[in-house]
Formats: sequence, C-alpha cells, structure tokens
Amino acid sequence: MSSPLLDLHGAVGGDAPDQAVAAHYGAISAEQRRLVEGHTFVDLSHRDVVTITGPDRLSWLHSLTTQFLENLAPGVATEVLLLSPQGRIEHGFSGVDDGETFWAHTEPGAGAALVEFLDRMRFMLRVEVALVTDDWAVIGLPGQQWELRPRASLADLPADLGDPVGLWAWEAERIEAGHVRIGLDTDDKTIPNEVGLLGVAVHLDKGCYRGQETVARVHTLGRPPRRLVRLLLDGSVDHLPAHGSDVTLPSTGSGQAGQIVGFVGTAARHHELGPIALAVIKRNVDPAATLLADGVAANQEVLVDPEAGLHVRPVLN
Repeated sequence: MSSPLLDLHGAVGGDAPDQAVAAHYGAISAEQRRLVEGHTFVDLSHRDVVTITGPDRLSWLHSLTTQFLENLAPGVATEVLLLSPQGRIEHGFSGVDDGETFWAHTEPGAGAALVEFLDRMRFMLRVEVALVTDDWAVIGLPGQQWELRPRASLADLPADLGDPVGLWAWEAERIEAGHVRIGLDTDDKTIPNEVGLLGVAVHLDKGCYRGQETVARVHTLGRPPRRLVRLLLDGSVDHLPAHGSDVTLPSTGSGQAGQIVGFVGTAARHHELGPIALAVIKRNVDPAATLLADGVAANQEVLVDPEAGLHVRPVLN
C-alpha cells in the first residue's frame, strides 16, 4: 500500500518490507537530527493496523499474550507478544486501548496472520477482530512514540506536525535504542529472553500464557542460548550488512572460513555513531571479540547480558 507522503518533493522509497514509505527526503543526517529535536514525524503508514473490540477484549488478550493487559488504562501504550508453546515469538505488536477498542499495529504484511490467529482463539468470548489498515495509519513521533491517524488525513500532517523525516532516521534511532522489529531482528527460533523483551513486552509477574514455561525457566534457571547485540560497523566500508546475512568470528587459520555465530537483523547509518546494526549471536561469543557482519568488521555493544538468568537463579544450599 503506497503512502501519499511518497509524493512529497525529494522522497526516496526504502527497501522491503519498507518500500511503501519514504526512506528519506534527501538530507539523511539532517533528518535524524530533526527527529531528535522534535516538531516532525515519520510516515509508518505501511504498518498493519488491527482492532479488537468487545467487552471481553482486555481479559482475553491478557490470557493469550505475554503482557499484563487485564486492567490496562486507556491511552497507555504497550508492547505485546504471542508465543508458540515452546516460547518462540510468533507475533508481536504495539497497542493502546481507548476504553472501547484495543488498537494494535504490527509489521507490514503481518496483520492478516495476526487476525487469523486471534480469530481462531475467540471461542465464545465477546470480542471482534478486524484488519483496518485501509482506513488507519501509524505515524512515528520523536522519542520513538507513535500515533494512529485516519489514512485520509495523512496529506494534512505536515501542516500540523512539521515536515516529515524518512524512515531511515527512525530506524537509526530505534537501532541505537536496541529495540527489535519482530521478524526482522528475530527468526523463527527466537525467544523473548534473547532479544531484551523481558519487562518490555513480557510481564514477569502475570499468570499463565502460552510459552510462559520456557520464558520463566530460562529467566530463572538458565541463560538464553543467544543474545542481542548492537554492532558498531566499520565506517570505511561503503555498504551495510544485508538483512539475514551471517555474523562470523574471523578465521585464525590460513584460508579457513570464519565460524558462523549469528545473523544480522536491521542496519542503518546513524548521524553520530556511524553505521550500526542489530544482530543475534551465540551467548558464549566473547563480548570483546571483533566480528564480521556480512564481511564488514564490527565491534559489539552488549544489549542482552551473556549471564542473563544467573542473576536471579536461586542459591541452593
């Protein structure tokens, strides 16, 4: 679905799955600084929007998801996951309730599968689920905040919020903050413990939900098998690592290939930090080791502690 903001002068479209919105408007570093300073917005209208209505919506979502939603106050934004029975992330979305409807947005193209899953879980409860992307759109605001606006109003936003900045500015700020995009910075084996989502999208003091056993066991008794890192990439290389490309330990032997230790998620050029990326790597990789991300040298910044889990493990006498 294309956005009317792509018609603005200088707009350049991005890469999949973000090709429907502007990556930038011709001044990449300046746009990042404007996003930090405020009085601007980001077109995120390619994201899918889902509504859940009905008097049972919050208690129902509370029982299904990783988040404590039963008494969610109107206007409070939250992050939510749906897990497999093995604790792997299947769906992720941001949401807010307005007192009558829970509004959620998820990755481009992920909305139909989310609606299908939720519809299967309704049973006899008083809830209705709908995909409303054709009518509603997400916009990003400074500080990684967001709002939903009627899609028909997007062309009027510059008059209200200032000229937009491109998605690349938003992505650079997001990667700097270490916030993952589900399906881009995760794979089909990812558990929340590996990517810094405990306490963010996973409430650690709520009752049972699908996949909770894995999350709780890893949190209290063991360390996650992999961990999220932010990579500070070699700025002398003229390309960013491709999404999904290998992260390797450089070979120490002549002519030998390096050991694959993880994968690259998303990457961006930050106006102060230079090229950066998120990656998921094996837990036991030395945090001080220099890595290669799609052949680009990179230093690690720890986002998920390699010893996560040990800090809360009970002491046995």
